[in-house]
Amino acid sequence: MVQSLNTKVDLVIDATVFTGFSEYGKIMIGDKGFEFYNSRDSRKFIQIPWEEVDYVIASVLLKGKWIPRYAIRTKKNGTYTFSSKEPKKVLRAVREYVDPSHMVSSLSFFDVVKQSLKSIFKKK
Repeated sequence: MVQSLNTKVDLVIDATVFTGFSEYGKIMIGDKGFEFYNSRDSRKFIQIPWEEVDYVIASVLLKGKWIPRYAIRTKKNGTYTFSSKEPKKVLRAVREYVDPSHMVSSLSFFDVVKQSLKSIFKKK
């Protein structure tokens, strides 16, 4: 069994991590970091200390009514994408430990299309 980073746990919730294949488990948010534990295989886990978190990126749809997924970008190891039953509750718990200026919303579909069109016409 894996040793947890946290000494005090704020929130434990069912979640999915998107790393190649979808893996189901639980997210644990505590005083030392963000942790994901796979429900089937105890060897598959993700532990991210709060010092390593660079940005928290939320995919916001319908003007904030629905958040289907969120991602945690670390300083060294890349981006991890998660989805959970109550994402607003998870993001509120993360906001206690991450600077609110480092919590951003992702680009919408139309923003991505607009940027790609600008880059195509700028090259010519």
